[in-house]
Amino acid sequence: MNHISILNLTLCTIILALGVMGYSRKKNILPLFIGIAFGLFGISHLLTIIGLKETLETFLIVIRTIAYLTVVYTVFQIVFKTRNMSNL
Repeated sequence: MNHISILNLTLCTIILALGVMGYSRKKNILPLFIGIAFGLFGISHLLTIIGLKETLETFLIVIRTIAYLTVVYTVFQIVFKTRNMSNL
């Protein structure tokens, strides 16, 4: 059993839940984007845990790329945009 992947999946699930909570409480889409990105990372960890890493390698690359780009977009919005991002 891959303990690192299990730990990563657990932490990704927590971040996803916090992102959803952040959106529902503050009505700001940015925490939700971060949560979704980590949810995607969590999917890749889950697929690794159940032994599909080699079979779905291309799919995992796509999922992780989308997740990283979501984080990049979100951080860009936080750093360079000064308007209220709750209505994005």
